[in-house]
Amino acid sequence: MLKVKHVAIIMDGNGRWAKKRGLLRVIGHRQGVESVRVIVKASQKMGIKFLTLYTFSTENWQRPEREVKALMKMLKEMLVKETPELHKNRVRINAIGRLDALYPGAVKALDHSLTLTRNNDGLVLTLCLNYGGRSEIVDAVKKIIKQDRDKHLEIDNLDEEKFADFLYDPTLPAPDFLIRTGAENRERISNFLLWQIAYSEIYFTKTLWPDFRENEFIKAIDEFKKRERLFGRV
Repeated sequence: MLKVKHVAIIMDGNGRWAKKRGLLRVIGHRQGVESVRVIVKASQKMGIKFLTLYTFSTENWQRPEREVKALMKMLKEMLVKETPELHKNRVRINAIGRLDALYPGAVKALDHSLTLTRNNDGLVLTLCLNYGGRSEIVDAVKKIIKQDRDKHLEIDNLDEEKFADFLYDPTLPAPDFLIRTGAENRERISNFLLWQIAYSEIYFTKTLWPDFRENEFIKAIDEFKKRERLFGRV
């Protein structure tokens, strides 16, 4: 039976959840925060070491300004409110993406959360913020070019392992399991962890993120445990 060490989640469906109920999209996002709380606790209970959440993509800036502002405010509020409890439970908060472009209030709250929890030895909770898989690869190439200019790298010796050292967080292992919620007619990966998920098992569920709670999570993990990972082998 497979054991899952790292789960990554595309948390889709907040807006559709709200629309079905005649509510503002922001209400769906707020309900989605509760699912984050539940899944973090469930991950700890199940012994999962890494949980990575697609929190705000580079494409999300294209949403209406009002919604973007609401999301940035919610991110700040969530970090301020949840970090003390996460710290108490030894969770290490991590973040990857083009973080400097986030709203200043969110950046300040994130910096505090990262600093406070950086020595914790429990679940590693990675928030992908202003994140895009293509952007990460482009930024890695830029780092390689800069280092080559400064230190004259042996480019011919650059392989996949060495390339990974230039990703946003080289210490973050590749996900064993990628879950996408709200996947009705949306069975795609939406520019998420393009480098890292080369051999990740993928699970699509029609359940919208605000309805994705512990029972749904357990169901997904049980499905993962039944699979056989060959990594290209026979």
